[in-house]
Amino acid sequence: KKGFPESMNSSAPSSSSAGQGSAESPAARRNSKRPKYSKFTQQELPACKPILTPKWVISIFLLVSVVFIPIGVVSLYASRDVVEIVDRYDADCIPVSSRNDKLSYIQGPEDKTCNRTLTVTKLMKKPVHVYYQLEGFYQNHRRYVRSRNDQQLRNPGHARDTSSCSPEDTTPNGVPIVPCGLVAWSLFNDTYDLSRNQQRLTINKKGISWKSDRDHKFGKNVYPQNFQNGTLIGGGTLNSSIPLSEQEDLIVWMRTAALPNFRKLYGRIEVDLQPGDVIRVTLQNRYNTYSFDGKKKLVLSTANWLGGKNDFVGIAYLTVGALCFFLAILFSLIYLIKPRQLGDPAYLSWNRNPVGR
Repeated sequence: KKGFPESMNSSAPSSSSAGQGSAESPAARRNSKRPKYSKFTQQELPACKPILTPKWVISIFLLVSVVFIPIGVVSLYASRDVVEIVDRYDADCIPVSSRNDKLSYIQGPEDKTCNRTLTVTKLMKKPVHVYYQLEGFYQNHRRYVRSRNDQQLRNPGHARDTSSCSPEDTTPNGVPIVPCGLVAWSLFNDTYDLSRNQQRLTINKKGISWKSDRDHKFGKNVYPQNFQNGTLIGGGTLNSSIPLSEQEDLIVWMRTAALPNFRKLYGRIEVDLQPGDVIRVTLQNRYNTYSFDGKKKLVLSTANWLGGKNDFVGIAYLTVGALCFFLAILFSLIYLIKPRQLGDPAYLSWNRNPVGR
């Protein structure tokens, strides 16, 4: 204590008292808004920070190519095993005398019966799916998609709820239409009858729609009312004594397609078709695709674990796998010819001289 005034010694606080003064009291700690400490809130959890060295990058590309190329080959072979018969009939089913004015023919009262002949080239194991294919039909148009009322389709109490169905909401007399809207109004109405060796091939139309649609989107006690009773008929008609949940052609049609070219399931043939079989088709060419230059096709197709015939999946996998394999070889050559010297300090950016100095 020599050399220091007594007043200074007496007024200077000790280190122990300073430490006690800076410590928070339990009451102050309880009233604080500071969050409780945890590694999660403070972002202190362990993290993986991989360094993408050339060896790692080359290995990843090789792994992707080894996985994708076999998947692509298997998918392509599975697609090639699907047997399809595609017959475009919209042009040939117009009489020669009416081909200069197809629109007047399709809208007129003439008989629309048309006979087609299909030949089976490969074994088609049951079930053989019967599709109709439309091209140039934009079911994804905004006004078209919105012209329906899902509440009306499910609940008979909403029969008069047609606010979103314009212009096909009510009849000219103001009576509500069930089902209303452009989607239902434009129901596909071409029909197909198939026979083989003078024996009719039965087309099973049960179970062609999604079960979830039948159970949840279309009511079992909702029946068509005033459908296609307007001045302009759009497409097919509905049986007013059958509930909407059992009218599967309508259910399939009202699951709108995302692209202008699409197929929809018409039914299934529950017998095998042998090579050389001649299938005679008697169809009713009623649906108007001529006003917008659309196309109509009848498709008979088998299916497998991949679905129908679709080369896109296999080609996509093969393309990605081949690209990754090419990049792996390219990076390997670059790494072998001119490897990166990670240990050389000159490669560090902060050790390089700025340009111009």
